[in-house]
Amino acid sequence: MSEGPLAGRGIVVTRPREHALALAERIRAAGADPILFPTIEILPPENAATLSSLIARLDGFQLAIFVSPSAAMRGHAMVIASRSWPKGLRVAAVGNGTATALEERGLHAVIAPAGEADSEALAELPELQDLQGRSVVIFRGQGGREWLRTRLEARGARVEYAECYRRARPDADPGALLARWQSGGIEAVSITSAEGLANFFEMLGPTGRGYLRATPVFVPHPRIALAARKLDVREIVVTGLGDIRTVAEMAAFFAKV
Repeated sequence: MSEGPLAGRGIVVTRPREHALALAERIRAAGADPILFPTIEILPPENAATLSSLIARLDGFQLAIFVSPSAAMRGHAMVIASRSWPKGLRVAAVGNGTATALEERGLHAVIAPAGEADSEALAELPELQDLQGRSVVIFRGQGGREWLRTRLEARGARVEYAECYRRARPDADPGALLARWQSGGIEAVSITSAEGLANFFEMLGPTGRGYLRATPVFVPHPRIALAARKLDVREIVVTGLGDIRTVAEMAAFFAKV
C-alpha cells in the first residue's frame, strides 16, 4: 500500500506534458497516483519569420518579460539558436517557476514578484514603474491576456510581443480516463489555466463533464476558479501558486474528508 497524506488517490494532472513531471513526482511522493492527461499541447509558433526579425533586434530593448515557463524555455532556445543574449537586456518573470527556468538557462538577476505571482504582481514591482521611453519585449504564446501590455504602455513603455509558441487542444482519446473515473479511481484534478480547463471540458464529452463537475478541482488562481464555477464545478480549491502548495492543499483537503 502507498503511504503518505494522499495515499492511494488517483489525481489527474492536466498540465502540458513537458511541465507536468515535477508536480506528478510531488503527488507520487505524497502517496497518490498521478494520472497525466495534458489538456494543452505546446507547438512551434506560426509566425516564425516575425519572431526571428524581433530576436535580431533584441539589442534595442531594455527589458524582456517572460510570462510562463514555456515562454522561458522556448523563447530562450530560439534566441540562442541565432545569437547571444544581449548583455544589457534585463529580464523579468511572471512567477517563481518562470524565474527558475530563466536562471537555469544562465539569465540571472531576474526581476520577479515574491509569493503570489501573476502579471498584476509583477507590474507592482518598483523596477516596472517608470518606463517612459523604454522598449519592452514580452515573450509569450500566441494570444492571451492584453492586461500587462496595456499597463506598461500606460507607463510610457513601447511594448512588442515575441510570440514563441502556440497552444493547442490535444487530440487525445479520453476513454481510459473516463473508465477509471467511472470505477472510482479518480479523486481529484489539478488544472493550472483557464484555457486548459476549457480544453478539458471539450475533450471529456458529456459523461466526462459530469464526472469533472462532481470531482474536487485544485487551481492556483482565483481567475481559474471563476472559470470552473461558470462550468458548474462543485468543489474548487484555490491553492496558490507552486507545486508544493498545490500538494499541501490537496493533503489538507483530503485530511478533512
